[in-house]
Amino acid sequence: MLRVCLSVFALAACLAGEVLAQAPVPRPEPTAVKPAVLINLNTATAAQLDSLPGIGPKVAARIIDYRTKKGPFRKVEELMNVQGVGEKSFLKLRAQLTVSPAAASTASQQ
Repeated sequence: MLRVCLSVFALAACLAGEVLAQAPVPRPEPTAVKPAVLINLNTATAAQLDSLPGIGPKVAARIIDYRTKKGPFRKVEELMNVQGVGEKSFLKLRAQLTVSPAAASTASQQ
């Protein structure tokens, strides 16, 4: 009985292998890669910040409020100091963010 079961199983495996070998292998279609647009945290408008994934109008307003009160961002990691932007959100956004160096006039005022 065991030999019969093993023989049937082996035959089924061979037939399945032939069917799979004849089936065309689907190839993924190339997707158009959307070029990432860099958003400067020190000059971005609320609309530009809102366009970032995971950033809504409230968080965009908090980002602008933060930069108004604390001055320009020195590095993109400072974004995590804004309420509503955690490490996970930041890691998703990091490639799309930039900061310009602080201008000499704003640096001398501090």
